[in-house]
Amino acid sequence: MLPQQGVVLSSSADGTDTLRNDDIESEQAYLTALYSRLDELREQAAERLRAILLEAGGTPQGRSQREATRSHWAEQVAQMNAVENGLCFGRLDFSAGNPRYIGRLGMFAEDRERDPLLIDWRAPAARPFYLATAVSPEGVTRRRHLRTRGRELTGIDDEVLDLDAGAGGREDVTGEAALLSALTAGRTGRMRDIVETIQAEQDEVIRSGLPGVLVVQGGPGTGKTAVALHRAAYLLYTYRAQLTKQGVLILGPNATFLRYISQVLPSLAETGVFLATLGDMFPGVTARASESPETAALKGRLDMLGVLERAVADRQTVPDDFVEVDHDGYPLRIERAVCEDARAAARRSGRPHNVARQMFVTEAVHALSLQIAERIGADPLGGDNLLEEADLAETRRELREDEDVQRALFELWPVLTPRQVLRDLLSDPDRLESAAPELSADERALLLRDRASRWTPADVPLLDELAELLGVDDTLKARAAARERRQAVEYAEGVLEIVEGSRSLDFEDESEEKDEILSALDVVSASAFVERHEVIDTRTAAERAAVDRTWVFGHVIVDEAQELSPMAWRLLMRRCPSRSMTVVGDVAQTSELSGTTTWDHVFEPYVEQRWRLTELTVNYRTPAEVMAVAADVLAAVDPSAPPPRSVRESGYLPWASRVSRDRLAAELIDAVRREAAAVPDGRVGVLVPAALEESLGDALTAAIPGAAVGEQPDLRDPVVLMTVRQAKGLEFDSVLVVQPGEIVAESPRGLSDLYVAVTRATRRLGVLHTADLPKVLAALA
Repeated sequence: MLPQQGVVLSSSADGTDTLRNDDIESEQAYLTALYSRLDELREQAAERLRAILLEAGGTPQGRSQREATRSHWAEQVAQMNAVENGLCFGRLDFSAGNPRYIGRLGMFAEDRERDPLLIDWRAPAARPFYLATAVSPEGVTRRRHLRTRGRELTGIDDEVLDLDAGAGGREDVTGEAALLSALTAGRTGRMRDIVETIQAEQDEVIRSGLPGVLVVQGGPGTGKTAVALHRAAYLLYTYRAQLTKQGVLILGPNATFLRYISQVLPSLAETGVFLATLGDMFPGVTARASESPETAALKGRLDMLGVLERAVADRQTVPDDFVEVDHDGYPLRIERAVCEDARAAARRSGRPHNVARQMFVTEAVHALSLQIAERIGADPLGGDNLLEEADLAETRRELREDEDVQRALFELWPVLTPRQVLRDLLSDPDRLESAAPELSADERALLLRDRASRWTPADVPLLDELAELLGVDDTLKARAAARERRQAVEYAEGVLEIVEGSRSLDFEDESEEKDEILSALDVVSASAFVERHEVIDTRTAAERAAVDRTWVFGHVIVDEAQELSPMAWRLLMRRCPSRSMTVVGDVAQTSELSGTTTWDHVFEPYVEQRWRLTELTVNYRTPAEVMAVAADVLAAVDPSAPPPRSVRESGYLPWASRVSRDRLAAELIDAVRREAAAVPDGRVGVLVPAALEESLGDALTAAIPGAAVGEQPDLRDPVVLMTVRQAKGLEFDSVLVVQPGEIVAESPRGLSDLYVAVTRATRRLGVLHTADLPKVLAALA
């Protein structure tokens, strides 16, 4: 059971309460007043937004300021819409001073000299709501949790923290009535925020400062993901000016996980965060295809750096002897020696391949121009060459524009894209052998695939690395932009001339002195006219980051961080050169072969020992009965790792049932029906070995309407069947683990997978097996 934290009194709106009814009435009145103020502020913000949207024109600076104002009021309206549910959830009473009401955002009365009507949960003044205990009350005499449905107060839970009232307590759990209600509520297929029930050790992580790398290590059920999301909300509140401009990245393990957490930050009035998986981190590529764990692990090794560098270098070729090109009817030779010198000069520059190409072309064209000079500029009497430098410059310009010359030089040093290089490398045995001589034949065979294969998440760090090696030659882009602007100015000049020519002047009385009449040309130039009509980028930082590979984030949060490969970490470090990161994970749950089992190994190359570690030790999700089973699995994974302490019992003992192989599907269907009946308001998760996903999924969906299967199911369905890796970071009211022995056998990190599987349950756990149970599950027998 949850330990007691002070004296807890409960009151509900149905009259069966131990508090006076007037407490309910007074709190409902205050809640109603808060919503009235919210409506008033929202209407004011909406009116100002409407006014801004009606404005037009102006100088570039004025339009930029107007856009900033528009964004501000649009954000205000969005935030106030987001907190409609659960606006106010708590109250603090002190031995001296007025009570404080705690909610999802801060609100003042019209008279701002008065105390705030509502304090944002992230403000320092709200912190005692999460930290005060009977042992250390911080001046708080009573903490009140307000339970609401929409704008209606449905109940009150009070904690009396006055030691004189006889309250005893424990430091690691606060607000147990509200916490118990949240923990025992049925899952909905979407993660809820924990803003009403944040515990002290979680609060410490959430409110840690922005700079540096903070590693949050925690076992199953400790709330790592929820803490990371609430930390994002806290950082955006505390460092809004900086982070709104640069953006915050939250990297999750898969698309199902992102959908699962998608409602948390909006419910906390924060919408400007970029949620992504590793497969989303290269614009233009959505990498969702699967591949063998061994292949993914090989791609994740730092050995691939040398492979990619050689793959690019192999595209910088020289002819065996020479390449002949035709220029204005004259044959010219691009000699091997010339190409070697040009290639060496381009490589010495240290520039990326596509940028260095200009140097290669310049050197080669210069050599060709000398050939022409020798042919047509030679003095017939044997003197100096008759061509002047201006003639040679014109010759070089003509050579650059000659299609035959361009084609020959492109073959020798082509403009390349990351996707092109990686597709060629992984589909061509000869290219792969040339670029990866240090890899064994078996390892190269793992990398080879059909050219039409879809991208996998492990490909994305390779594409990103190639983008760094290749670079982008912006010369043509800059020329195109300059040409477009010249055309726009010319068009504007034409428009202004038409306006000037259309002026109607009265020449009837030339003797009468006329007032000077200003023309359009007197008011605005063509260049200024173009500037006034240039489009201002109104996208948020998250929207711009999604399409810009070089975007630098103000803060990066990584969930299930233990699964990332060394190559993936290189990508993330490029996105966050400030090294302001929150890294959340549990090395005992590492499933990927390219993942880590020690944080030192991850961060030593980037920040050495300049990173902070904090641990979450209390298990809120997994009941004690289930954790007793999981503890044996954890002991086999890492004997030195203590299991997190569960704060509650469910009253249900985990069970195991051995069935015959030919009856497995039928027995599973029966078990799912029983579990669904046992948690009618919740969700049932069925975790199976990858080899059985299709067959058992087909049988389950045929027998049970509404069951979902696969990598991207709708978690709001009452029954979901998936593999353990697909279930990373998720939770279900009841979990059925099928064939645990096969789960262990199908991966070198199979015990870690089994540990993940048995810790997904919030209430009930069952196991179906056809062979002997793994020894680590002996407690079930």
